[in-house]
Amino acid sequence: MRRRLPQVLTAGLILVTATGCTYKDFPRLGLPTPATEEAPRVLSLWQGSWAAALAVGVLVWGLILWAAIFHRRSRTKVEVPPQTRYNMPLEALYTVVPIIIVSVLFYFTARDESKLLGLSDKPAHTINVVGYQWSWGFNYVEDVKGSTGDAKTAKELAAIPDRFKEDFPAHAGGVYEVGTPGERNPQNNNPGPTLWLPKGEKVRFVLTSRDVIHSFWVLPFLMKMDDIPGHTNSFEVTPTKEGTFRGKCAELCGVDHSRMLFNVKVVSPERYQKHLQELAAKGQTGYVPAGIAQTSHEKNRETNNL
Repeated sequence: MRRRLPQVLTAGLILVTATGCTYKDFPRLGLPTPATEEAPRVLSLWQGSWAAALAVGVLVWGLILWAAIFHRRSRTKVEVPPQTRYNMPLEALYTVVPIIIVSVLFYFTARDESKLLGLSDKPAHTINVVGYQWSWGFNYVEDVKGSTGDAKTAKELAAIPDRFKEDFPAHAGGVYEVGTPGERNPQNNNPGPTLWLPKGEKVRFVLTSRDVIHSFWVLPFLMKMDDIPGHTNSFEVTPTKEGTFRGKCAELCGVDHSRMLFNVKVVSPERYQKHLQELAAKGQTGYVPAGIAQTSHEKNRETNNL
């Protein structure tokens, strides 16, 4: 039994780490079902971290049980066992192994973060998400019939750095949606305004804030990012499922933080364009103020490669 235990533990560790399973082969471990092309990468990283933690846990638990069982004091022998002060191979092992574990997790995290935060040259759609106490505003940077103007020169979007405006469509007069905490989605009665997105088309979110730090989080997108006053953040997603999903602020932003809820409605591209026309018909043309601008020496310091 003593000779076989290390072999069993080693076989179990290899079985857990070398199966080559995809994210679909594991349970989601508490995460929602992915609803964008980018979300499975987040889910895979989450599952891989749990698998690695489980493998390390099984090994540690096994060693603890092995030491407790096979090195317990004998009933017939009462002498003090040999005392070992230093064991350099063992000390080197429990120094090197944690470094290897952290390095592997860092590699996969950095790899996936680079992919998730990468921006395309020309996204199909751009939406400026404006966080404010205590709701959300959505500026659809689109060339909508009935809306005149240009997003690149609009004073309401002056807080957004020029590097983001380079990818704005030409002559995008735009339309907007402004929410209140008491507003509700007519379909499911969930609180907050509703952000509309087209299925199968890449959307870039440009995140700004009017007051304090908020955090834009759509639950099934498995992705969230801060809305920071004086700093513009951005990321892209491609929705893959139609439906209405929940969103919320994930940063404690004040006394009514819990009321900063919103909905995301993913529809067909044709229905999305029709909704933009409906906003224009209601007079919601142009843009709402994006928020607090960066200081002049920092505004355009960063590059598109970030």
